[in-house]
Parts: sequence; C-alpha cells; structure tokens
Amino acid sequence: MNKIISGNINNDIKNNPKKNGWFMGHFMNDNSPFKNSDFEIKWGNHKKGIIKPILGLNKTAKTMSILISGKVLIKFTEEKEVILSKQGDYVFWGAGIYHGSEALTDAVTLTIRWPSIPNDQELFKK
Repeated sequence: MNKIISGNINNDIKNNPKKNGWFMGHFMNDNSPFKNSDFEIKWGNHKKGIIKPILGLNKTAKTMSILISGKVLIKFTEEKEVILSKQGDYVFWGAGIYHGSEALTDAVTLTIRWPSIPNDQELFKK
C-alpha cells in the first residue's frame, strides 16, 4: 500500500470503543491499512484504580507491554506480579500465561502481541 496516513491514536480509539484500544491486527476491517496477521498493537489508556482481572490467556501469541507513562501492576496466575513504573519499563510473557492488570496511577501502555490469530484467547479456568 503506497499511502501516507496520519492521525491521532487516542481519537481513533475513541471512535472504535469495541476494540478496547487495539488498533492493529487481524480483527481490523478488510479495507483498513491496519489489518495485519503478523502482530497486534494496543494503545492502553488506564485510569487510576481500574482493575482488569485475570480473565484469559493466548494459546499461541506472545505479548509485550511497554509503559509510556504512569504506573501499572501486571498480575499473573503464577502469583507473580510486575510493576511498570518508569517510562520504557516492559514485561514480556509467552503463550499460555493468564494475565490481568491494575492501574496504580493514570497510565498509558503500548502492548504488542504476535502473531495476530483469530480465536487465540482462552478464558480463565479456576
């Protein structure tokens, strides 16, 4: 595609709330330049105190989350927790690991998941 596209990711996310911040991946419309099966990207705006419980895992895809600003706690079922507190802090986890998060302050993260595969998520089983 020989195009130059510019915009504002926060505006794009507001206009597409069902995607929960995910703006690139297999799930985008066929005519979107952001449709991609190699990887997915999420711009996460987290409000202080919001908790995302441990709900699921990816069966195949690996994930890396990078802190842009603020402070976020990432929780895993292995009773492991990682606090992202300085710009550039990151956490990587492989396939098959349940995860959740808590915004300790207002925060922004960039999350990359690869590959981008339909139906790759599995819900948490206690």
